[in-house]
Amino acid sequence: MDAPLFVLMLLLGLVGSFFSGLLGIGGAIINYPLLLFVPDWLGVGHFTAQEVSSISMFQVFFSSLSGVLAFRRKNGKSSPQIHKGLVKDMGISILLGSLLGGVTSKYLSASSINLVYGILAIVAVVLMLMKNRANEESVKDVAYNRSIAIPSAFLVGTVSGIVGAGGAFILIPIMLTVLRIPTRVTIASSLAIVFISAIGGVAGKLTAGHIPLWPVLFTVIGSVIGAPLGSRISAKINVNVLRYGLLVLICATAIKIWSDIL
Repeated sequence: MDAPLFVLMLLLGLVGSFFSGLLGIGGAIINYPLLLFVPDWLGVGHFTAQEVSSISMFQVFFSSLSGVLAFRRKNGKSSPQIHKGLVKDMGISILLGSLLGGVTSKYLSASSINLVYGILAIVAVVLMLMKNRANEESVKDVAYNRSIAIPSAFLVGTVSGIVGAGGAFILIPIMLTVLRIPTRVTIASSLAIVFISAIGGVAGKLTAGHIPLWPVLFTVIGSVIGAPLGSRISAKINVNVLRYGLLVLICATAIKIWSDIL
């Protein structure tokens, strides 16, 4: 791995995780197109869709791990906003789905993986535009439909495992708008659920192969630096304009991928 590609992977990991921390969404929805297109456009490297999904999955694992550790330092070992039943139900389900998706990616073509991302990008845009229907209740008063929560988590885990995502960019809107989980409970609980998903995804990728070691390492280093910076800045600025800018970026990426497929 030469120096230009080393620097680029570091920067892409930093940029992707920075906007992830800034906007409070999963990093994979940003990192996947960056890793897939930018090295090739700049002529410093080329990664297959399988390799991109592996790099992204490891980045999600370490960024979610750092998020969990930061959350525990801030709130202690047990947060009053974490719904243990929700984490157990959706965590086990998303773990199995992410493991299945990670293993399945080995047998899918690049166009098939890009197709999955293209669908996820459209779903993410729609969900990000939906209004929060949740009521702000105490975690003790939260009730949810297990028959929706468990299969939806499994589905999110499966498709996210294929493209190398933790699934937060779909999981959080589902928890807010479909299950109507209060915002604070959603944020706290989804962090644990996404980390569990990342464990399954990484295990699946290790089984499937297609892991470029050095690009993974430098992308992870960049992401560990970028995520905390984004989180700190998000508390000081209005990110609505950036959020809609991100929607435009995701739409443009989806159009590019769909045009390549069709």
